[in-house]
Amino acid sequence: MTQLENNKKRQPRTVRRPVGEPLGKIVCPRCGNSAHFVEQLESVLVSTVYRQNLDGSFTPVEQRSEAEGERTLFCGECGYDMTPFHEHFQDMSF
Repeated sequence: MTQLENNKKRQPRTVRRPVGEPLGKIVCPRCGNSAHFVEQLESVLVSTVYRQNLDGSFTPVEQRSEAEGERTLFCGECGYDMTPFHEHFQDMSF
């Protein structure tokens, strides 16, 4: 069983609002990390439009990505499943 599967079974799926300082700052309850986080997307489709140059090489012109499936959030230091804070993470990603 993978670490992701273990973490999913251990924690209930609820949305939590972080209460760290300043108010709303996400802090890992296991290791206290408040700086490094990893977002994992289950399925991502990346489409890139290319233009072929006169010499036969290619140059990317446009890139689009579309995420489908589950999104999870982990502590970047200890790997703790922080997914209950993912909605807040998305709201605060600029």
